[in-house]
Amino acid sequence: MAKKPGGKPRPQTKAQSRSRAKPTEAPAADPVTTKDRAEDRKAEAGPEAAPYMVRDPEALARNIARMVEEAGKAAAAWVRPRESGEKQDDLSDSLADLGKTMGRVSEYWLSDPQRALNAQTDLFSRYMDLWNGSIRRMAGEKVDDVATPDAGDRRFADKEWEENQFFNFLRQTYLITSGWVSDLVERTEGLDEHTKHKAIFYTQQLINSLSPSNFPATNPEVLRETFKSDGENLVRGMHMLAEDLASGKGDLKLRQADMTAFAVGRDVANTPGKVVFRNDVCELIQYEATTKDVLKRPLVIVPPWINKFYILDLNAKKSFIRWCVDQGHTVFVISWVNPDERQAGKSFDHYAQEGILGSLDVVEKITGQKEMNMIGYCVGGTLLAATLAQMAKRGDTRAATATFFATQVDFTYAGDLKVFVDEEQIERVEASMATKGYLEGAKMANAFNMLRSRDLIWPYVVNNYLRGKSPLPFDLLYWNSDSTRMPAANHSFYLRNCYLENRLTKGEMVLAGERLDLGDVEIPIYNLATREDHIAPSRSVFLGSQYFGGKVTFVLTGSGHIAGVVNPPNLNKYQYWTGGKPVGEIDGWMASASEHAGSWWPHWDGWIRTQDDTMAPARKVGSRAFKPIEDAPGSYVLVKS
Repeated sequence: MAKKPGGKPRPQTKAQSRSRAKPTEAPAADPVTTKDRAEDRKAEAGPEAAPYMVRDPEALARNIARMVEEAGKAAAAWVRPRESGEKQDDLSDSLADLGKTMGRVSEYWLSDPQRALNAQTDLFSRYMDLWNGSIRRMAGEKVDDVATPDAGDRRFADKEWEENQFFNFLRQTYLITSGWVSDLVERTEGLDEHTKHKAIFYTQQLINSLSPSNFPATNPEVLRETFKSDGENLVRGMHMLAEDLASGKGDLKLRQADMTAFAVGRDVANTPGKVVFRNDVCELIQYEATTKDVLKRPLVIVPPWINKFYILDLNAKKSFIRWCVDQGHTVFVISWVNPDERQAGKSFDHYAQEGILGSLDVVEKITGQKEMNMIGYCVGGTLLAATLAQMAKRGDTRAATATFFATQVDFTYAGDLKVFVDEEQIERVEASMATKGYLEGAKMANAFNMLRSRDLIWPYVVNNYLRGKSPLPFDLLYWNSDSTRMPAANHSFYLRNCYLENRLTKGEMVLAGERLDLGDVEIPIYNLATREDHIAPSRSVFLGSQYFGGKVTFVLTGSGHIAGVVNPPNLNKYQYWTGGKPVGEIDGWMASASEHAGSWWPHWDGWIRTQDDTMAPARKVGSRAFKPIEDAPGSYVLVKS
């Protein structure tokens, strides 16, 4: 009882009675820690639920607050260049094109009520199959999944997607819905080929982005990581997102590899050589001989300018350049400039005249040879083919043989990049380039990544920004992230003359005022296509073989645009096919082609030697007129975008 001052004791409430400690007792210390309580909850919930339980609510709340703070920094990194006018988005144009394209698809299905009803009934039927299967699974029956991911789909590799009832149901719902949507687009009639291609592309982007694996609450790996670390993974992820937006100057520069683990010239692009020539379009690198004798004909490589040349010189074990040197080739490689506003007016013609022909002049003076073996890779091969046609017209015979890696000269069946090419989209790109004089490297890098967004974008979004883990060191992905810019004039010429109008094989392309005809190119050609190529499809490369005037040796290799080319013999991976003359369609050629295990590199080297195997003493790098300027890989390749 409590006493009023000078009065009777005041009655206590029940709450006061419960809360008051005895005067003779010290307050008891609570021996149960937060960790103990978490363990108790874990034991009560059972082993299945434990990974998805909050262990320390206070720590989680603090980290959520920190995550929000880091997200604010990321938002600021995105907004800042737009507020200053440094960055301008064309998002509204892209969304308008998306809406217009998908509107055509919707129009087809909604224009016929019976067609729409059949489509909806089909989806509902699949959902009912899933629901019935899930009920039976909950009852303890062993039930096969209604929908399963492709064998190469790594998004659902975690065992919880299969074993946990909730995640299994979520996965199947997504796969059923996405498969149904894809099927609708594929079966849409009345669309022209380009619109159909865009509809399929846009649909795939939406499907890939909406995968349950891309969201923290519906990805079991992310959930486990979040509860285990009390949300620290999300803090790290938002911090990396802010860094990547700042690094991309307002655009997301998605890190796919540990960029601190490599240095150009040290870990990649480290075959010994010297820069022997430089102009404002390219540097020319000559590599040091490793054999006593070399082939008399030097080898000149023309890489693509849309990325950096060292894809052919990743490391000692994967380097095509080093391997060629060790086989006795005197190797010269063009390293294209990473252009800025100073190269805005450099067109396809400049790259041909100042890049390829200018380099041939130097190689001829250094080696004293008037016959050379040449290689062109991807768009570098397209440029080489056009240059060879021009050389043939001029009577220039220095190119004795030509090899093309994954190169298109005819764009009738061009790859997935064609989805970005129509008059409206090219005009938007040209307007964007006009402000600076070049296309930013991130634009092309993002376009390539979007072609395989399931594998090249979303896994890194989840790993980096949701799980908060830094990507692993991987030389190929380091190269892929080391993007380069493109001069406005060159890029515009390439898009219009090749992808949009297909002028080269029509005999309508003009360089230096001369109309080109690939039929004039009568030198021996080794034309390599890769079977799973989405950039230069094998069907497209095969068709292009038929426009040259001389004998073409067509070879098809396993894998894709990069791995199919960069396939050293020591790895003993994939396979390649050889066959007869490339005529008709590639399926007919494949029917009688011979399959060979392993790398195509030795086969190519043997082909080169059948053309001319004359040897000469190994050459020194450079000459009196062309003294070495600096060590390979030179300066141009070091310039970051």
